Amino acid sequence: MTDSSVRLTPRQGRARTTRTRILEAARRQLGREPDSSLGDIAVAAGVSRRTVYGHFAGRPALVEGLVEDAARALRAALAPAALPATDAVTSLARFVLTLWPVGDRYRMLLSLAPQDLQAEQVDCLLAPARDLAAAIITEGQRQGVFHAGIPPQVLGRAVEAQILALLDCVNSGAWTDDGTRTASAVLIAVGVDGDLAVTHARRPGPAENLRT
Repeated sequence: MTDSSVRLTPRQGRARTTRTRILEAARRQLGREPDSSLGDIAVAAGVSRRTVYGHFAGRPALVEGLVEDAARALRAALAPAALPATDAVTSLARFVLTLWPVGDRYRMLLSLAPQDLQAEQVDCLLAPARDLAAAIITEGQRQGVFHAGIPPQVLGRAVEAQILALLDCVNSGAWTDDGTRTASAVLIAVGVDGDLAVTHARRPGPAENLRT
């Protein structure tokens, strides 16, 4: 992939713009209709099928492009965050609230699995979030604010499943959220008192609670 700091020729710039346009149209179209063909996506993008195939050899390649976009967005969201410095409850609330917009934007990928996504792709996509979640949970258990009887990696995967399930409920129209309700639900799931969970989800605290 071309680094953003590299100067592109006009032709390369147009190609990148077209590729981005196709991926954005695919994200919207597949969100509405997961079984959409590349022809449907071409229509949504306002380009020819030939143009789509010029950038993506087929549906698997296009889905891979969407996964790569989601992975970049996830890494960018996680970039400022590291092991919690003081308050693990605040850190976990911030973690969910920071990642929710990324998950919401790319939740259509949930509708494509397992038909279009390999388990390895999902693992690679979610690995950075899994690592940080486990680190936050480890700290929360040390502080005595999260359930201590479940290994951090296992509790982190339970949190992941909960978030993904709620995103899928957004797909079906059963759940609407800006991340606040999900953050509250996650905090309660790891052992935080309900009222305290709601308070932290609504006011996650100053940014210095996450080491940068």
